[in-house]
Amino acid sequence: MPSQGTIGDRVRGLRLNRRMSQAQLAGPDLSDSYVSLIESGKRTPTPVVARLLAERLGCTTEFLLHGIEPRQRIDTELGLRHAELELRHGDPVLAAERFTEIVKAADEENAMLTAHARFGRARALEAQGRLGQAVEAFERLRREASAHPERLADLPLAVALSRCYQHAGDRLRARDLAAHALEQAQRLSLTQGEIAVDLAAAIVEAREEMESDSTELAYVRQVLDVNDVPGVVDRSGEIHALWQASVAAAAGDDSALAVRLADDAITAGRPARIALQLARVAVHWARLATTPVAEAERLVEAAARTFTSAPGTGGERGEALITHARVRLRAGDPARAGELATAVLETAAGASRTTAAEARLVLATVTLDLGADASAHLAGAGELLRALGRPMFGTDRQAARCWRELGDLYGRAGGRAQQTAAYRKALEAAGVHSALAGLPVNAAVSG
Repeated sequence: MPSQGTIGDRVRGLRLNRRMSQAQLAGPDLSDSYVSLIESGKRTPTPVVARLLAERLGCTTEFLLHGIEPRQRIDTELGLRHAELELRHGDPVLAAERFTEIVKAADEENAMLTAHARFGRARALEAQGRLGQAVEAFERLRREASAHPERLADLPLAVALSRCYQHAGDRLRARDLAAHALEQAQRLSLTQGEIAVDLAAAIVEAREEMESDSTELAYVRQVLDVNDVPGVVDRSGEIHALWQASVAAAAGDDSALAVRLADDAITAGRPARIALQLARVAVHWARLATTPVAEAERLVEAAARTFTSAPGTGGERGEALITHARVRLRAGDPARAGELATAVLETAAGASRTTAAEARLVLATVTLDLGADASAHLAGAGELLRALGRPMFGTDRQAARCWRELGDLYGRAGGRAQQTAAYRKALEAAGVHSALAGLPVNAAVSG
C-alpha cells in the first residue's frame, strides 16, 4: 500500500488501485463532493468517516490516518520508549542515535511520531552538554509547534529552551522563555507533575540570589508548597529489569508486551526524577536572600536527604550542604556553618571544585568572624577556582560569584592585592573583559 503523502493522497491512491469512482467510495453515507474535498486535502475525515472509508478501501483506519500499519506503528512507539529509557537511565549518546534512527525511518506523514523523536534527540543533545545543537533543535521544533500544535506542545519546549539558555549563560533569554511558559502553566492551573517542576526549576535557576518576590517566584513557592520535597526510593534495579524484559519481548515478536513493559519502566523512574528536580528547586530557593531562614533550612535539609538517598548525586548533596551552611551564617550560627562546610570537604564525594571552593569561603568567613587567620582557607579557595579554567560558554555565574566573595574576604583580611586580583577574575568569569577597561575594579563588580 502506498504510505507516502497526505491522508487525501492515500484515499485517492487506494481508490484508484481498486478502480472505484468517488461516488462509489462515497456510497449512500457520504457525498462524492466530500470525498473530493478529502482527496484534495481541504477536509480531514472524522474518526467515524475514516473507519468507513478504510472499510471500503480495504485497509486499516491506522493506515489511512497515519500511513503506517499497526505493527509498524507499535514498533516505532517501542523504539521511542527504549530511546527514552536510554536517555533517562543509560547513555545519552546512544539515546540520540536511537532517536535519530526513528526520525530517519518515519514517513513525513507521521509527523507526531517524528516530532516526539526529534524532541527526544534534542534532550539527548542537552544531556551531553551540546547546548548549541540542542538550542538549535529546540528552536526549530518550537517554530513547528507554533504552526502545528497538534504534533508537539509548546510548553515543554519553552521550558527546555529556558534551561538550555540558562546553562549557556543567556539569562535574559532564559527568563523570557520561563515567563512565557509560566503564562501557559497558569492558564492550566498546572502546579504538579514533571512539567510544572521543570518550569519551577527553570524559573528559580535564572534568578539572582538578592531578587525579591515576583509573579514567577510566587509560582515556584506554590510548586514547592503543593509538592514538598519527597524522599527518593532507589528503583534502578526494577527499572533495568523491566527494560531488559521489554527488549526480550520485542526480540520474541511480542511488541505489545514490550511496549507495556517499557511503559512500566518509564513510570517506575518518574517519582525519583520529580523528587530530584524538586530537591534542586529547593536548594535554589533556599539560596535566595528573601527566603526566611526557617523555610530555607527546612527545604535545604529535605533536599540534602533526597540527594543522600539517590545514587550518583554526591555533587548535588555537596551543593545542598553548602547552601545549608550559608543559611546558618544568615542565622548567626557560624559554628554549624563551619561544620557543614567541613563535611563538604570531607564527605561529599563527587563535589565540584566550585562547591569545594564555596566550602573554603564559608570556612574563611567563620574564621574571620572569630578574628583568626583565614589565609589558608582563602588560598585554598583561590587554588580551586583557578583550576576551573575559562568558562565553557563565556560566563560562569557561580564561579564569578565565588571570585567576588573571595575578593570581599581578602578585603576583610587586608589583602588588597589579592582582593583586586580576585575581582578581576570575577569579571572574567562573568564574561566582562575589555568593555570595562579603565573602570575601577570595585565599581565594576558592585553593579
